[in-house]
Amino acid sequence: MQTALEEGSQLQNSPGMASSCAKAYRIISFFLACLLLASNSAAAINSTTLDPRDEIRAKHRSIRAHLKRVNKPAVRTIKSPDGDLIDCVPSHLQPAFDHPKLRGQRPSDPPERPKGNNSSSTLLDAKFQAWTISGESCPQGSVPIRRASREDILRASSIQGFGRKPAAGRLRRDSRSTGHEHAVGYVMGAQYYGAKASLSVWAPRVTSVSEFSLSQMWVISGSFGNDLNTIEAGWQVSPQLYGDSRPRFFTYWTSDAYQETGCYNLLCSGFVQTNNKIAIGAAISPISALDGGQFDIDLLVWKDPKHGHWWLEMGAGVLVGYWPTFLFSHLAVHANMVQFGGEIVNTRSSGYHTSTQMGSGHFAAEGFRRASYFRNLQLVDWDNSLIPLSSNLRLLADHPNCYTIQGGVNGVWGNYFYYGGPGRNVRCP
Repeated sequence: MQTALEEGSQLQNSPGMASSCAKAYRIISFFLACLLLASNSAAAINSTTLDPRDEIRAKHRSIRAHLKRVNKPAVRTIKSPDGDLIDCVPSHLQPAFDHPKLRGQRPSDPPERPKGNNSSSTLLDAKFQAWTISGESCPQGSVPIRRASREDILRASSIQGFGRKPAAGRLRRDSRSTGHEHAVGYVMGAQYYGAKASLSVWAPRVTSVSEFSLSQMWVISGSFGNDLNTIEAGWQVSPQLYGDSRPRFFTYWTSDAYQETGCYNLLCSGFVQTNNKIAIGAAISPISALDGGQFDIDLLVWKDPKHGHWWLEMGAGVLVGYWPTFLFSHLAVHANMVQFGGEIVNTRSSGYHTSTQMGSGHFAAEGFRRASYFRNLQLVDWDNSLIPLSSNLRLLADHPNCYTIQGGVNGVWGNYFYYGGPGRNVRCP
């Protein structure tokens, strides 16, 4: 009997087995050659993909494509003394009309204004923005839009993040850990259909390009989870968004707690502008001076009872535009909270609290001509009437050693409060 070793030896020496081995060898050799070729090809592809020059070129292509989406063809361009370019864009071509639900449409009819609406702003002149000083204006049928630049996008955290707030902690009444700090007055617990206030305009110092300081109204509905809806309007100093330290008129909206929806100003499909004299995102002038003249703006946001859109008015009855009702879930019905006040971002980039100022940079206790203020706080009720705030206005400064708030009521200013502060100081390390 043959052993297995002997049997294997005879099989190897047989002609048939030799032929099979030769074929197998050729197949294996071919397979190895294919693997080697594939490996070399993959290496070549990876080498191309990882070429930094190609990555830079791809990024620049993406930036150009994004700028093409937000900068629309203009019938006229106005050069502002502060360096902004203001494009006069045909109303029906503004970014809002890229939205599938607005494509091919025209702006809505004017809304039904709230009853009892009277303006008391100290900035009633239409020329409260630098770009209008020369006397140039956008023709009827067009809207002025601040042109976004390549540099604006490069300052953002990403192309997708340009014109948007980061996805965490932009609106928390009692947050102590998100980097966003507030001094605010707010009402909640009822159904609200709008709000109005006069807010003083300052130019607070912002110490880091990734921080901002703002003063605004929030109209809010939903929970503070992923379903949060907000409409926001006011002024802000944001070096990252605008590339300078000027206070600028701004708007914002979100329907999902700042995650995927919403943007500043007209940097996405959302807000529909109807005014040809106000550029959202443009600088405000004049501004308040310490121990000097005080300048404020009236802002009114309300839900049009006829069409359901949320409209924005500025100054003495000047309609700016509207947020279409379909943008929202909860705000499609009403708001359940209204908030007024200041907000800053504290990145602690140097390891300690920021010196970014809120409001005028002075504490609330310093009062008129020194502290920033909100006055004539009002709400819009179910009957589309402006009503004074009742005694349920709550005041909150979530970092009171850094920024403070103090309020009151009188016959001239109605419900009001002072707010703000310098940020880092001996009590705010």
